[in-house]
Amino acid sequence: MSRHTRLILPAVPLHIIQRGNNRGPCFAGTTDYLVYLTLLRKYAAEAACHIHAYVLMTNHVHLLLSTGSRTGPSDLMRRLGQHYVQYFNRRHGRSGTLWEGRFRSCLVDTERYLLVCQRYIELNPVRARMVETPEAYPWSSYRANALGADDPLVTPHVVYASLGTHDVDRRAAYRHLFLDDLSEQLLAEIRHAGNSSRPLGPASFLEEVTHASGRPPVQRRPGRPRSGEKQLS
Repeated sequence: MSRHTRLILPAVPLHIIQRGNNRGPCFAGTTDYLVYLTLLRKYAAEAACHIHAYVLMTNHVHLLLSTGSRTGPSDLMRRLGQHYVQYFNRRHGRSGTLWEGRFRSCLVDTERYLLVCQRYIELNPVRARMVETPEAYPWSSYRANALGADDPLVTPHVVYASLGTHDVDRRAAYRHLFLDDLSEQLLAEIRHAGNSSRPLGPASFLEEVTHASGRPPVQRRPGRPRSGEKQLS
C-alpha cells in the first residue's frame, strides 16, 4: 500500500513527532541531547524552518515549526535524522536504524491551537512524571518561551508575540497559560491529530486546509489507536 503524501502548507505551523524504533532510547546522555540540538539548529536554518517549540524526550521528539517551503520540514528531518543516527551509532557502538520509520506530522490551526500545542509539547516531561514543573526539564523550549533563557534555536511565532507589548509581558502571559492543565479533550484532539496526520483545528480550519491543498485531509476515527499504532505522549 502506498503511503499518503505529507500535508504541508507554507506558513501553517506543523507539529512533528519522531519516535525511537520500538520505543527505544534516542538519547543516552547529555552529549546526545546537545549534539541533536546543534544539528537541529543547523539544518532548520538551511531548510528555512523556524522552531517555535520543542522537547527532546528519552525515546521521542516533538517539534512545532513553520516554514515557507513545502519541502522544508522533510528536508530538515531527513538531514537531521541521517547525521544524528550516524553520530549516535558511532558514539554508542551500535548499527542500524534509530528512528521508527517516517516522522509523523499534522498542521496546526494558528488562531486557536498554536499556543495549546506549544503547551502540550513543553508539558510532556511533566505528564511523563520526569519533573514536577516544565522549567525543571532542560531539553525543551519552555525556559526560552516562559523565562527568557537564551536559546538560539527558538523563533517566537507571531501569536506568541501578540501576548504582550514587551518581552517581560509576553513571558508573564505565557507562564500564566500553564497555570491550568490541558483538558482531557484537548489532549485527545492533539494525540488524534498527531497519530492520524489530521490537521489540528476546528472545522473551519479543515476546510481552509482542504481548499489550499486541493485534497481532503487524512481522516481516521477518533478513539484508541489501532493495533500496532503508538499513542502520542
